[in-house]
Amino acid sequence: MHFHVITLFPEICETYTNSSILGRAQKTEKGKGAKHRGKKISVTYYNPRGYTKDKHHKVDMRPYGGGPGMVMMAEPILKAWEKAVGRKKDHKRVKTLIMSPRGKKFDTAMAKKLAEKYDHLVLISGRYEGIDSRVKKILKAEEVSVGDYVLTGGELPALTIIDSVSRQVPGVLGTFESLEEERVSSGEMYTRPEGLEYKKKKYKVPSVLMKGNHAEIERFKLSQNKK
Repeated sequence: MHFHVITLFPEICETYTNSSILGRAQKTEKGKGAKHRGKKISVTYYNPRGYTKDKHHKVDMRPYGGGPGMVMMAEPILKAWEKAVGRKKDHKRVKTLIMSPRGKKFDTAMAKKLAEKYDHLVLISGRYEGIDSRVKKILKAEEVSVGDYVLTGGELPALTIIDSVSRQVPGVLGTFESLEEERVSSGEMYTRPEGLEYKKKKYKVPSVLMKGNHAEIERFKLSQNKK
């Protein structure tokens, strides 16, 4: 899976995608025991300022019809998109998403579909008052929202999608059991020590988790989910 992120602030995103699980997934594994030796994902960034014509690298203008704020211009974004996927032979395996609070709600089902159906995801992160509407029409892009709230830019939603979709790519998490949505899990989790004392009050791990009876443990987890 190759993620292409069009953003004015790639440095904001790179810190996250180069760390932890996502960072490891972008590296080639070495060693005799490596099951998935190649990279599982790749993340590339494209700054629209690098695709402007004027010396000031201007990417925004006042909107036609008036209104507050500035709107991101279409041409720099379109050129960035062409740089990312313009030469790909099979555009059916390419999906372009625009981060927008007005878009379709992103969820795990969408993440699975994107991981299964596409090889390239282009994530366009807007700023200011939004993006020239012709970008969506020309690229046949889909607007996607990660929640019922408005953010200052599309970078956080793009990172959310990268993280969630990457979890569905084989080998990224190591084993299928690492997918929390595919196993019985509850909001209550415990680790050592068995007994914890805090401010003279004692907190113990539920005894059912200590006995090793897997059937009882599963029933306990399911009961916690229903609360």
